[in-house]
This record gives sequence, structure tokens and C-alpha cells, in this order.
Amino acid sequence: MPKRATTSRQARSVAYHLRRLATVGYYNRHLAFERTNWGNFMKRLAGIALFVFAWACSGGEGPCPESQAWDDFGERCRTILPDRSGPGSRWQPPEQAFREATSKWGLDAMDVEGVRLSVADIDDDGWPDLSVRRAGTHRDDFRPGGTRASWLLRNDEGRGFQDVTRSSGFVTPRDQDPNLGRPVEVVIWADVDNDGDVDAFTGVSTTESTEHTPELVLNDGRGNFVLGPETFAARQPGLQATLAAAVFLDANLDGWIDLFVGYGGGGAQDRLFLNLGEGGFRDWTTKAGLVTAPWTSLDELDAGRAHSDAWGAVACDLNGDGVPEILVSSYGRAPNHLWLSTQPAGYTNHSVASGYAYDHRQDWRDNESARCHCKLFPDDEDCQGVPPPRWFRCETPEDIFRWNHELDRRPFRLGGNTATTVCADLNGDGHLDLLTTEIVHWDVGSSSDPSEILFHRGDDPPTFDRPGNEVTGLSRPPDRPDWNDGDMTAAVFDFDNDGRPDIYIGSSDYPGTRGHLFWQTQDGTFVEVPIELGIDHRASHGIAVADFDRDGDLDLVLGHSHMRCGDQCYPRAHARFFENVIGERGNWIQLDLRGGAGSNRMAIGARVEVEAEGRIQVQEVGGGHGHYGIQHEHALHFGLGTAREARVTIHWPDAARSVSRYTLQAGYRYRVEQGGVVRPLIP
Repeated sequence: MPKRATTSRQARSVAYHLRRLATVGYYNRHLAFERTNWGNFMKRLAGIALFVFAWACSGGEGPCPESQAWDDFGERCRTILPDRSGPGSRWQPPEQAFREATSKWGLDAMDVEGVRLSVADIDDDGWPDLSVRRAGTHRDDFRPGGTRASWLLRNDEGRGFQDVTRSSGFVTPRDQDPNLGRPVEVVIWADVDNDGDVDAFTGVSTTESTEHTPELVLNDGRGNFVLGPETFAARQPGLQATLAAAVFLDANLDGWIDLFVGYGGGGAQDRLFLNLGEGGFRDWTTKAGLVTAPWTSLDELDAGRAHSDAWGAVACDLNGDGVPEILVSSYGRAPNHLWLSTQPAGYTNHSVASGYAYDHRQDWRDNESARCHCKLFPDDEDCQGVPPPRWFRCETPEDIFRWNHELDRRPFRLGGNTATTVCADLNGDGHLDLLTTEIVHWDVGSSSDPSEILFHRGDDPPTFDRPGNEVTGLSRPPDRPDWNDGDMTAAVFDFDNDGRPDIYIGSSDYPGTRGHLFWQTQDGTFVEVPIELGIDHRASHGIAVADFDRDGDLDLVLGHSHMRCGDQCYPRAHARFFENVIGERGNWIQLDLRGGAGSNRMAIGARVEVEAEGRIQVQEVGGGHGHYGIQHEHALHFGLGTAREARVTIHWPDAARSVSRYTLQAGYRYRVEQGGVVRPLIP
């Protein structure tokens, strides 16, 4: 570059940074405000001063080497990479979005069956691996002819999956039986000991007949696993409870990953276990303010202060204070829980006030069983004016099959059967919204919460609007009178790399159920992609999202349920692989974050803002979520539309609330080390 051009560019950079110094807490149009403490300000000032000094001493040539250029936004030199951008992609019918590639990846040949799926790179080779589990507390029998219950599948660099369940030791029981595994239902991943590799929590429901417990499983760095200590606090030997919910988070921002576990049935206390470092955990539930009441008080139940009936859990920062909130999805139409962070490792119940516990639709009079009750007992409270049932016979009390008139009119019985909650910024306003999945039956009426989007109002403490599926475009008109929505798993991801998040909802376990792929339009509403162009998958239960073939777009692995088989079941129950065939033409970046001093090594809880084409996208690095431990690829994927580069801001999950900024070119996966360099991973 000619010296004059270089000098002009550097001069503009100096002017830019001097203007930035005019204020310490400058307004950010994507967030309500940016809190900048004095230490961070002084670091910024020192960096700018160093740049000005180096520029002046270089005679105007600038401090960057020949192959690099100064990044005004990131305030650092950046390497100029070969241009891998294109014109961008945006799905439009009749374009094909996905094609099935199950046989290519070997899922049918290996008979990989399961409805609980999660992703992790177990050997840190840059290729996402896959965990698949069948429902129930079954054990793997590795003997010839034995029945399998779980699979840990290593990604062979995009050529297919290899079964390493037995050889990796992932399901080895405590008695070290070489032929049998231990039952695993929930599997979530994190680096619990900060040694640079991914470990796992494996959860299992415990009953009188179950000798096994939840376990911590530690990685040796090569994808081989050993059981953690018997003293692991979350094992809880002797506890009899359904375990369907778990999430890793750093609740106190001390740089060590903690664990939240939710229990089903309403009879057990959900628990938070703090990581003390060196492999030890401590029950912090009471000190964190997370204690709930037994199911003995109707008022406590209505207020969302009794035990959850946990069917899923997630942690995400909803109020921008850097500390994650905890959300628990409840089955049985019981209230969902939202625990608002008040301080590191301290929480207050914000379930009902937030609008997350249950929706505003409380009119039970269109419930067919309630109508039958009021027809047979017209003098009972609130029965005046209730019409008779429309769809089934009502002649005797035995015909009332889903109604308790004393209890079912109360708020705690007018919620949903919530399996999964996904935190995602669906409308691009910089706040994390919620997507819930629900089981809804044809006869229960409008008071049963549907799967829907809860939009963040932008306030603190956070509250949510439920505009309804007719407004957002997620409505699904029933195609039979006895319909059932068996929605239990879902994902939010940008399948066509246009910079707008799309939605997949898996519906299962009832006749006629299937998966539904929704594409976000430019006005923010959603339209369903026809199954012949998108995902043709019946009884869809369990989901894993990752760029399994490393081609720059997101693929799906979906589980298939044989529960209540009718017309929705395939002859075989193996999981199915759907390869993305449109997103690879688009522009994108992928960010594999690694925490530094003060943060957990996998950077779980980091908040990433990506600006491109005048839009902002927000994602957080998750530690598992949803129904029985969903977890997608650790690297965050952002579609960029037509943009050739993006401005990236990373809020690291440490007590200092450290921030890094970069301008990154499209078409690359980057390894980003906190406090270090950004390294493109090619391919």
C-alpha cells in the first residue's frame, strides 16, 4: 500500500479513537447501555495511547505488519485472509434446504436409536461428535446379540460416525463390568476441571429398582472417560426422583462450572451444586435462595413457589448483568420457574411476574371434560353458562376423563406441559427471547399453553409478551379432530445463513406428529418450509444441531420415537441425519470460544454480539438445556446474509465482565482465546 494511503487510514483511526475517548459510558444502540468500569476504561486508554505512539514512531506507516491491517473496531491488528465470501443465500421455494444423509453417516447401519441427543467435541479435533440415548433407564449390553441403550459417536472428519461408546469408557459402571454399561438419560457437556477438554454430567432417574446414580465423567484429553469421585454431590444416592433437567453454568462467575439439576414429579427439590475446583462440588441450593415448597399449599403452587415438575432447564442472562438466570420447564401443566439472578450464586423467584410460569389464557370453559362435568353437575361453582361438550359422549361421570373441578380451575393447573425452553434473540433487538415446546391435547381447550415465542420486553427485571402463533406464524392448523401436539424438543438456528434465526419444532409420540421447520421472513414472522423441501421426519423427538461436515452451514440429527405408534412411526427407530444443502452458499462465521483467566475454559455463559448488514445477532455459549439434556455444537454459528465481514463483541463470563472486540471476515471458523489471539481454523 502506498505510504500516503496508509497514513490517511491511520490518521482516520486516530481521529476515530479520540472521539471514542470523549465519553466513558457511551451509548450503544444495540443495548440499553454499556457499563464500563474505570479499570476497563484505563485499559482502553492505554491501548489507544500505545497505538498512537507506535503510529507516530513509524513515520505514519502504522504498527501492523505487511500482511495485516488495523481494525478500528477491535483496536488491534488483524490478519487479512483470502476472501471466502459470496453473494449470500436466502431460502426461497422451490429451493431444497435439506436432504437426508442417514446412510452416509452410518446411523442406520449401526441401529443408533434414541430421542435424547447432545453434541460435543470429545477429542478436540474440531469435528463435532454426537451422543444419542434411548428413553428409560436401560443399560447397554455389549455382548453379542445384546441390546444397546446409548451411543457415543466420534465424527470421522465428516466421513461418518464411529461408535466409541464402549472403547471410550463413557458408560463404564462403577463395578467395572466390561460387558454392561450404566444407564444414561441426560448428557450435558462442560470442562468442569478447566483442563482443556470436555467432561460430562450423565443423569439418570432413580427409583427403588435402580442401583445407579447420576455421575460426573472426566475426559483424559483424548476422548476417553473415567468416572468422577464417588463423593460427587449430585449423585445423591438414595434419592428417588425423575431426572430430566440439567444445565451447566457459572452461577458465581468464579471461573469454575457449576451444575443445576431439576427433578420431575413435584416431589423433590431442584438443586444447584457449586464447583469448588479440584473436582469437588457443594450443594448451594439454600444459600442461593432456590428453595421451593412441597406440594401442600395451593397458594404456593399458584404463585410458582412450590417444587417444579422439571422436564427441562436452561440458563441464560436475561437482564444483562452478566450472571445467568435459571429457567425450569415443568410438566403436568404446573408452573414453569424463572430464577432471577440477584448476585453471583444468589436468586429470587420471578416465575409468575415474568410471564414465564404460565400464559394469560386462563379460560377453562372450552375444555371438553370441564364441559362434561358442568353438564352433569350444573350447580357446581362456575358451571353456570358453560356449554355442553361438542366432541364426545357425556352421560356419566366416567366420561369425564381429564378434569378435577376443585383443582383444575386454579392457575397452577392452567399452564402447559413444557418440555424445552430455548433462549434466543429471535427479533434482533439484543435481548434473549424464549421459545417453549408444549404437549397439547385436542380436548383441553385454549387454557393449555401452546408451543410459542415469548418476546422479551426489554425491561429489567425481564418480562415477556406472548403475541400468539397466529401473529408470529408458528400456528399449525390441525388435520384431524383428535389432534395432539407432542412438542418436546426444538432448536433455533439460521439454516440458510441469511442472518435471521429460524426454528425447528419436533412433535412426537402421537398419531400424525412430525417435525416442523419454520423460516423467518424479512418482517420477522415465520412460514413453514414444506416437508419436501425441508425436513420430512415423523415422530420427531430429540435434536442435535452442528456443522457436522464443516462446510459452513448447520446440519441436523433427529431422533425418532416409537411411543404410541400409529401412522407416525417408521419400521425402524434409528436417528436420522439431515444435511443442509443451501446454507453453504451463504456467508457465515463460526466462533469457538475458550475462556482465559477468571472464566471457565469452555466460556459457557459468554455473550456474543455480531453486527452485519445493519442487524445485530446475540447468542450465548450454552451448557446444555431442555428436555433430557439437549446441547448443540459448542462453536457459535452466525449467518451473515450478504455481508463479507462482521463486527464481533464478546462479553466473557468472568467477574470483571471483560469484553473483546474484533472485525472478522466471513467464511471462517475462528478459535478465540480470551486475552489472546484469534486463530482461523481451516477448513
